[in-house]
Amino acid sequence: MIIERPSNARGDVSLGWLQSRHTFSFGHYHDPAWMGFGPLRVINDDTVAPGGGFSLHRHANMEIISLVLQGALAHRDSTGTVGVIEAGDVQWMSAGHGIEHSEYNGSDAAPVHFLQIWIQPDRLNAQPAYAQQRFEPADRRGRWATLASPDGIDGSIAIRQQATLRAASLQPGDDVSATLDPTRLYWLHVATGEVAVGERVLKAGDALGFVQETAALAVRGVGADSDVLLFD
Repeated sequence: MIIERPSNARGDVSLGWLQSRHTFSFGHYHDPAWMGFGPLRVINDDTVAPGGGFSLHRHANMEIISLVLQGALAHRDSTGTVGVIEAGDVQWMSAGHGIEHSEYNGSDAAPVHFLQIWIQPDRLNAQPAYAQQRFEPADRRGRWATLASPDGIDGSIAIRQQATLRAASLQPGDDVSATLDPTRLYWLHVATGEVAVGERVLKAGDALGFVQETAALAVRGVGADSDVLLFD
């Protein structure tokens, strides 16, 4: 079964300083049909204006991954970690038994566009943990690069769930493929650009979920500077 999630059907939040689209229920956006996909709980597509951001707030028992697409994101948390995440960087924060953190636009002149992803962990009340790592776009041009995995394979960030996040950057004519295990769930999210999956043309924000699918997945670049994420 293939589940379609068009970009324009996502939850829409506009707060002046924040423009956000929610793939799954989050905050004031609630849809019982879209509460998550397996342990994948949140994909928020956020654009924050200069001077804007999320003030200090608390989370627990969630794997939080921030992937900056454009601009810079300033991070601070209650463990003492302070840093700036730039385009091409991936940040992982395991909230564990509880952590307070804030995220603000790291520039006073340009917006920051990023994806915030929540994955439910495979353990509860662990010690909070943090990692930040750069993944050069050139290293995933026309190929999958592993950003996060349970055991940190291929230089990826090790997370606390039996889940893998891969990314590929595609130009028109580029293609990547993956073999789908019918015993697992897969979610394909188009972060930027435009791609084709079979006869389907997907634009930024569109997504497909794969349940008990055995066929190979083939993704072809259609528009320039296309970035796709594959959650396994």
